[in-house]
Amino acid sequence: MTGESRTLFLLRCNDGADMTVLWQTLSFNELAVGQLYAVLQLRQEVFVVEQDCAYLDLDNRDQPAIHMLATRNDRLLAYQRCLPPGLSYDESSLGRIVVSGSVRGQQLGNELVQRGIEHNLTLWPGAGIRISAQAHLQGFYGALGFIGEGSEYLEDNIPHRQMYYEPSGLVAAEP
Repeated sequence: MTGESRTLFLLRCNDGADMTVLWQTLSFNELAVGQLYAVLQLRQEVFVVEQDCAYLDLDNRDQPAIHMLATRNDRLLAYQRCLPPGLSYDESSLGRIVVSGSVRGQQLGNELVQRGIEHNLTLWPGAGIRISAQAHLQGFYGALGFIGEGSEYLEDNIPHRQMYYEPSGLVAAEP
């Protein structure tokens, strides 16, 4: 992907109020320093502090990834990175999917993952999408079309399970 993509999205909050969210899709080199800082800060707040999980976040997969950010008034609300096939799995992948605790329950996570699915299937059609989902979120991802595969396993001492999203319209070759 070349060039920044920006869209505005009107989100209906649980209290009935509307919230306008700016969505940006950026390559690593298109991230401004302040945006990168906000991404790393949110990832640390949730994955390291909130989930009490010391792990190496900087894994050299940010550079080839496409980054999706949801902001309001220059405050990062949600984030994920979209990874090409062959980097983490044979399929494309979504990772570091995170929503700020202050806006959870507002359907922002659904919108985030749906945008990631659409992005990956557009950029890498036919590749499918594989994720390493925290086990307690299998229902969330299942509702978005992901199917669990294999057994649960520990990743950074948190139970996970691989899940796969198959692009619709793929037809298996006949014998």
